[in-house]
Amino acid sequence: MSCEHLICARCAGPVVEGRCAACRAARTEMHHPGTFGVSPVLIGALLLALTLLIALKIGLN
Repeated sequence: MSCEHLICARCAGPVVEGRCAACRAARTEMHHPGTFGVSPVLIGALLLALTLLIALKIGLN
């Protein structure tokens, strides 16, 4: 879902234009969803590191 087709109930303008505080807040929330501060790149790096540690552990036994 994008904010391009949303209309603000407060100012009746397109949310994408950000005419009022409600529009700007909705636009920010749409484009920056809460991910608990963890980016997909960081998750991928952590999975790769975990996989390498497991591979090393299995290889040493």
